[in-house]
Amino acid sequence: MPSKAIYPGTFDPVTYGHIDLIKRACSIFSEVVIAVAHNPQKKPLFAVEERKVFLKKATEGIGGVIIDDFDGLVVDFAREKGIKVLIRGVRMISDFEYEFQMALTNRKLASDIETIFLMPHEAYSYLSSKLLKEAASLGADLSAFVPSFVQGALNNKLKHKPVGIKN
Repeated sequence: MPSKAIYPGTFDPVTYGHIDLIKRACSIFSEVVIAVAHNPQKKPLFAVEERKVFLKKATEGIGGVIIDDFDGLVVDFAREKGIKVLIRGVRMISDFEYEFQMALTNRKLASDIETIFLMPHEAYSYLSSKLLKEAASLGADLSAFVPSFVQGALNNKLKHKPVGIKN
């Protein structure tokens, strides 16, 4: 039985939904590599190193977490690390279609690597980094969705203060 897994993603930025999935994965596997993707097609707001710092801070106290990054195919990264399991989060049916397609493609590219789908707690099932970045750009208070240091970084990057917060 594999004791290690990779949870890949852009994590731009990390949300409480991501953190929930990391905790769930760590309850199943002794080691979970959180792999931050270099994915310029997604036009990330934060650099890879910033996202790694956010993840390190967000996962302090969660045993078995390793933060890393990769460029290229996740299955190549998994092989390089000697890991046979990918963790993918599925929030809604729309996620499932995309994730299912990606899992089947990865299986064709690397039949020795399995994909496991995990669902976040229902309180986080609607969260997406894209939606949160949009809300942040309009000055929304995101304290219910992201750690405070992430909200601060979003506000800094987008030059907004959350609604209702005064100097």
